[in-house]
Amino acid sequence: MPLLLDDPLLIEHVLNLLDSYRYWTGMDLISQEGSPEQRVKALFKVKFAVLSHGTQEDPILNYGNQTALELWEMTWDEFTSIPSRLTAEPVNREERARFLAQVTHNGFIDTYRGVRISRSGRRFLIEQATVWNILDANGRSAGQAATFSHWTYL
Repeated sequence: MPLLLDDPLLIEHVLNLLDSYRYWTGMDLISQEGSPEQRVKALFKVKFAVLSHGTQEDPILNYGNQTALELWEMTWDEFTSIPSRLTAEPVNREERARFLAQVTHNGFIDTYRGVRISRSGRRFLIEQATVWNILDANGRSAGQAATFSHWTYL
């Protein structure tokens, strides 16, 4: 299914993602001006990466903005159908899992650094990433999200 930025479920997810970022960090990820639909479109087009996964036992990616899709060299459909662990090489997955457990416990961390791999095998180092727990409107866990604007191709 192609990305529809006006899909009600996507709008709800993005608003939860933005609200949760403010809850944990005390800052806004993007401007909160405009309609929900305008904020969804703005987040999709920003020049830093934003991605998230759900709450499954092996969490599936459920959001990636244009920058994230370009970094991982995937379409929306490809990106949102894979387990998030596959964004890291096998050798880096254990460290990634430990880190995400810390985020679950602490709410967010804003100093993450790690190597990721695109669909074509291109490796890149992300630095100064913020990773946070997403809460739904009722305060229940709705996954985790990450954002970063610093990456270097290896």
